[in-house]
Amino acid sequence: MRRVMKQRAGRRQMMASSPEVLDELKGLLARVPHLTGALAASVDGLVLAESTGDEAEAEGTAALTAAALGVALRLTDATGRGDFRELVIRGEQGYVATYAAGAGAVLTVLAGPRANVGRLHLEARRSSARIGDVVADALERRETT
Repeated sequence: MRRVMKQRAGRRQMMASSPEVLDELKGLLARVPHLTGALAASVDGLVLAESTGDEAEAEGTAALTAAALGVALRLTDATGRGDFRELVIRGEQGYVATYAAGAGAVLTVLAGPRANVGRLHLEARRSSARIGDVVADALERRETT
């Protein structure tokens, strides 16, 4: 348990000192019309970086993302679909999409109902790969120090 708490604290500190993830989120918002927010979170629901305009909303969204991720992981495993890659939810007012960002993080984006989902997937998949690399590099540097 102590190790998990230390890892969580390490993730928060790691991301607080790395503007690369926030820059990636802002770039994603600029590249895809009708996106209203984006956040990167650890798989256990801790916000690593957010560009939603509302920190409280980001924390709640990250926690719900972790819960949805748990179900998605079990579903992909139970149906033999392999490792989790992405989850897209469409509501009356738009989309919530979550993408795997390496082994320890996820990217969640919020989009309006007029968003081009193909473009959203293309850009978010690229961003999640870059975020996954940044997080993995930061965790690796942290473990070697």
